[in-house]
Amino acid sequence: MVDESKASQSSDSLKPDAAGAESGPGTPQTADAPGVPTAKPVAPAKPAATKTPVPVQVPLDNELSRRYRERFGAGILDALEDRKQPYLVIDAAKLAEIGRYSRDEEKFELLEDFTAVDWPRREKRFDLIAILYSFTHNTRLRLKIPLAEGEQAASLVEIWPTANWLEREIFDLFGIVFAGHPNLRRILLPDEWQGHPLRKDYDILQQDTPWVRENLGIESGQ
Repeated sequence: MVDESKASQSSDSLKPDAAGAESGPGTPQTADAPGVPTAKPVAPAKPAATKTPVPVQVPLDNELSRRYRERFGAGILDALEDRKQPYLVIDAAKLAEIGRYSRDEEKFELLEDFTAVDWPRREKRFDLIAILYSFTHNTRLRLKIPLAEGEQAASLVEIWPTANWLEREIFDLFGIVFAGHPNLRRILLPDEWQGHPLRKDYDILQQDTPWVRENLGIESGQ
């Protein structure tokens, strides 16, 4: 007699599995079998993208710059766009006139900031930088004013009162004099301090040794 239980086990081992393949003794597992990780293909490396360098400064020729050029001629030394911000390089002798025109005609009602940069190896050693803002047009304009060592700039206090403290700060830290300022004196450092700390040739390690010795009783401010 045939053992029915053994016959049943034998026939079960030859039944198709879930994938439709017969599983039984000696049948190898495929990569799709449960518990066996499937190797993923490696994506090819993407070639490095090459970017065309974008110039920082480009010439500016729009309606605004053309109006300034038509009005002031050679007083506008250059018109540029720097990082999508327009600015005009102007003759220092025209600063007050251009400032008043900017406020009254172009509606730059606010002098947002006024500062300087020192380029000691350049013939025109300093750049004054005025940032103007128009509430009317919601736009900004920068004025760059090159100045030689010892050259004075016209004060903008009568045009924008906020220039008062800004010009005092420039005088304090760079030594630039603003003609017509109502009270041009230091604003951050003591009045007796010698030197101007944001000039590139200022010795920050020594500072003003005589003032430090007299007022602080030490040989160095460091």
